[in-house]
Amino acid sequence: MNLNDLIHSTGQWLKGSGPHANIVLSSRIRLARNLTGFNFTNRAQKKDLEAVLALVEQAMGRIALFKDATFFRLHELDNIDRQFLVERHLMSHDHASNPQGKGLIVSKEEALSIMVNEEDHLRIQVMQSGLDLDATWQAIDAIDNALSDQLPYAFLSECGYLTACPTNTGTGMRGSLMLHLPALVMTRQINKVMMAISKLSFASRGFYGEGTQAIGNFYQISNQVALGHSELDIIQNINGLIRQIIEQEEQARQALLVQNRAALEDKICRAWGILKNARVISSQETIEQLSMVRLGIDVGVIQELDHKVINELFIMIQPAHLQKIEGKKLGTAERDTKRGQVSRERWKGNV
Repeated sequence: MNLNDLIHSTGQWLKGSGPHANIVLSSRIRLARNLTGFNFTNRAQKKDLEAVLALVEQAMGRIALFKDATFFRLHELDNIDRQFLVERHLMSHDHASNPQGKGLIVSKEEALSIMVNEEDHLRIQVMQSGLDLDATWQAIDAIDNALSDQLPYAFLSECGYLTACPTNTGTGMRGSLMLHLPALVMTRQINKVMMAISKLSFASRGFYGEGTQAIGNFYQISNQVALGHSELDIIQNINGLIRQIIEQEEQARQALLVQNRAALEDKICRAWGILKNARVISSQETIEQLSMVRLGIDVGVIQELDHKVINELFIMIQPAHLQKIEGKKLGTAERDTKRGQVSRERWKGNV
């Protein structure tokens, strides 16, 4: 796989399909695993990190599930390529920031990615479109089982999987959903919802996960506790919570339509007009306007578009993607101009 092949492709999680895809952009399950005989990555020496990389690459070559996957050594990628992979949600900012001794495995359809030597030796991730944690779990469980047959996982019967962060010990599992909640934001109910989530031992993060703020009315909700609960218990708890949030968002959308439909339609149509005509536009403004257009599709104000077009644009207008499209480094002003061009051209043939 060449990274340039991904520029104009759509990852599995961006398909805009699956249950409740109007509100749930994606389902993700991540497993933290470490190998026996090696220190955790924050205490490992360079030779140990390289040894882990080699073991994982060799194991990958022996597993049929990885036949269409590519192994990247991060120090061989430049800053733009690493940021490009972050923007596609295939690895974290922390993983990209210090590439020495680190690797990344990416499947052809981008449903699977594995960070090697991030906080843990392995961070296995599977993403699907819509609310579908059950299918996501089945996929990642098969991958985890295949890897465990090839690699010596650090595991204690009384503790579970050993991880660098104590909150991950046990199953080592984090399930997360990316939710689009514009109506809860517009009706000023979002803070109440987020406070309730925190009290139930769930975490809310931004569009790019830990350490990032919510933009474009997107919130990433995940479990905080992995110890003392089975994987299926965690999935059941997350599903129950997410279905409640979906119901609240749907009710808020209906209230907006009933109470002031004209103002909502005006806000949506203005956002669409900006995206179709802007010559210079920042990343933040583009995401905010895309959020409103996505809402417009969901409530029937805009009928000419589908979720896939909007989901793709959320990624395509990010800085590294714009520079990959242009084939060179771009300054902030140049990116804002290129972003306007990409946005305008994207609507051709879709409206």
